[in-house]
Order: sequence, then structure tokens, then C-alpha cells
Amino acid sequence: MYCPDKKGIIASVTNFINQKNGNIVYIDQHVDRVQKAFFMRVVVEGNFDKKLFDSFINSFNQELGLKYDLKCNFYLEEKKPRMGVFVSKYDHCLYDILSQQRSGKLICEIPFIISNHNDLVKIASQFDIPFYHIPVDKENKNEAEERQLKILEDHKIDFIVLARYMQIISSKLLNKYHSNIINIHHSFLPAFPGAKPYHSAFNRGVKIIGATSHYVTEELDGGPIIEQDIVRVSHVNEVDDFILKGQDLERIVLLRSLKLHCQRKIMVYNNKTIVFN
Repeated sequence: MYCPDKKGIIASVTNFINQKNGNIVYIDQHVDRVQKAFFMRVVVEGNFDKKLFDSFINSFNQELGLKYDLKCNFYLEEKKPRMGVFVSKYDHCLYDILSQQRSGKLICEIPFIISNHNDLVKIASQFDIPFYHIPVDKENKNEAEERQLKILEDHKIDFIVLARYMQIISSKLLNKYHSNIINIHHSFLPAFPGAKPYHSAFNRGVKIIGATSHYVTEELDGGPIIEQDIVRVSHVNEVDDFILKGQDLERIVLLRSLKLHCQRKIMVYNNKTIVFN
């Protein structure tokens, strides 16, 4: 939840939860003093079936939402988020996502994989996940996105991961899944754009390789950043070393982001994220 910073918010929220027989097992808050905004994440235990959960939300919004101008999202912990996976030809992120989800370390449901190529259909078959091949080019982009949207809606998808999906997402998807599309890329941008950024970086003798995961917005690679990491390289490394180290970072950083999102630990405010522990 977030709202303009005022006195008494924490006390009011905790008192309300206590009155509804809820037990707070986690609470954390942050104040952005520049924006004068208050953020809080609360985990509550209680006997919340669907009817009681809906009643809790309605009462909370009426009693506290209006008073403090609170913007809140409510989730039942047992309801796993449903994630749509978009890929192209690279498989390193996809393997990690599917393995972590199967082992229970990434808590979500994966109803399908969408790709603009057929290269990774064997991986989908290996994990027994439906695979939709939807080619995308300049002539059929609108039609392809309509097919993607239909699949997303049919499967009641909550959010999307671009696991090295090499296509620009249009406003059709962005408007429906605002702050719910997660992307991963190397952190050489904007200095080393193009098809071979690792080769360009190698030729410049860079000493750090990085990866960035962020929510997708209409500004290309300019959305709110969720996670980042780096690894050092030196003159002894070849281009292939750069690529392998970069792909390892992409896997790690993307999985961190997905786990945080699935655990509902991220809040988006303007073009930044608040990530709770």
C-alpha cells in the first residue's frame, strides 16, 4: 500500500487488522521524503475464506482507504500468480525459470510458453508445458499480438516474463499488463547497443559486465528497475567468456526479480520500485 505521508497510518492499519482478528506476521514501511510518500507491506494470518477476504477489503477501503488516500493491493497467499513466459531463441533464462518453478522455489503457475521461433519447443515438451509458436514480423505484428492477448486472457495470466524475448512490446500488451511485464537484458546499454554488445564491450576493454531486470514501459529499456548485478572481467577473458558470464548474470538477476514479484514484495511508484525484504 502507498499514500501521501501522514501521521497515524501504521497505528490505524494495525488496529484495523487486530479488530478483524488478523495476526500480523510481517510488517515493513518506507517513507520517500522527497516525494512525501509512504509505503508499507503487511502479511496477515487469519481465517480468510473468499467471502471474509472480500469483506475485509471492502471495510479496509471504506474505513482507511478514503481517510488516508491509500492505494492498496490485496492477495491471498495460497493463490499463486499465473505467469506467461515469452522467449525467442536463447534458452538459459528459460531453463532456470522452469527448473525453479518445478522445484517449488519459484512460486507461480506457468500455463504456457509463447515464442516467435520454434527453437525451444523441445524444452517446453521436456517440462510438459504447452508451447505456442507465433511468428512476428512487420507485416503481421498486430495479428500476432492479438493472438498473444487471446492466449493470455484465456489462461487468466497475472504477469508476463520476457525471458530473452527479442521483440519490442507494443501498447496493446503494456496497457493491459501495466507494471506486470518483466524484462532482462545486459547492462551495456546505452553505450554498446546493437546485435553484438559483448563484442563491442570486449573491444573497448570493459572491466565490468552487468545485467538489469525491470518492468517494461513504452520507453525502451527505461522502466522501473527491480534487480541488478555485476561481475568483473579482465584482459584474460575472451568474448565467449563475456557472453557466458553475462548469461549467468541474466539468469540470476531475472530469477531474483521473478521471486520478488511472485512474493508480492515489489511496489512501483512513478518510475522507481520499492523492494521489501
